[in-house]
Amino acid sequence: MVTENIKARPLDGAVVAARIKEEVQAEVEQMVQAHGYRPGLAVVRVGEDPASAVYVRNKVKASEEVGIRSEHYALPESTSAAELLDLVNSLNARDDVDGILVQLPLPRGLDESAVIEAIDPNKDVDGFHPVSAGKLAMGRPVFVPCTPLGIIELLDYHGIELRGLNACVVGRSQIVGRPMAQLLLQRDATVTICHSRTRDLAATTRQADLLVVAIGRAGLIGREHIQPGAIVIDVGMNKVAEESEVRALFGDAAEKRLEVVAKRGYTLVGDVNPAAAAEVAGMLTPVPGGVGLLTVAMLMKNTLKAAKLRKCYE
Repeated sequence: MVTENIKARPLDGAVVAARIKEEVQAEVEQMVQAHGYRPGLAVVRVGEDPASAVYVRNKVKASEEVGIRSEHYALPESTSAAELLDLVNSLNARDDVDGILVQLPLPRGLDESAVIEAIDPNKDVDGFHPVSAGKLAMGRPVFVPCTPLGIIELLDYHGIELRGLNACVVGRSQIVGRPMAQLLLQRDATVTICHSRTRDLAATTRQADLLVVAIGRAGLIGREHIQPGAIVIDVGMNKVAEESEVRALFGDAAEKRLEVVAKRGYTLVGDVNPAAAAEVAGMLTPVPGGVGLLTVAMLMKNTLKAAKLRKCYE
């Protein structure tokens, strides 16, 4: 059991993300010097979803920072399934493209599963392809989804021993929840997965030494859900704007958050109530500044790995 702590210690993702990117940058330059090859990442976005545009911009920027060559394909909302699949197939065939990322969600009418399955598994740097998922389930992962992989990096950086811990993952998506559970199992944690049909969610989550929350509901996890001293990883990223909700979620920090709302029209909060969790958790990831930065960093690491494997540089 995790030692009880009165005030949660923040698990800062920015420091870990910066370290990962520095390591990737050094390896990329070594690859260029030794082999004359620079890894390439192709990012495809369809439509004008504002959040997707921000995510893609961050990924392209990170690629530039670490020395990975990036290509950004911004396709119109009217793009047909055949046109999108043709682009994916052309990227599959190119020897200078090591990673292919199709930003989700796709516009209505486009089959996300069909698009993901069309990506060459050797270039599946998002880790969403059924081949990647199957290898992860078998304990032989090649490419792991970036968010859960980043969480493992964060826990390792802080020296958190997972063996024997009671871990609870709230959320069962293919992007976070399920692969997160697989990674924790591979580290010998005892894992419970909760979801929208779980009876008495708080009774289950309170048993966890490590609680990972990825459900997409602002501030759902409160004090009653958390074992005293537990490690809480908040994957959520939600927008809130109502003053009453901001005050309920941020407590003493509400005034600063309200200033952000006044400037932007919203502030960000995770799936965990930060004010309530800080009173009982031992460690807690902030939002923003926690898991999100790690996701992008691990995408860079996966792209470098793809280049190494494809070019037999390992």
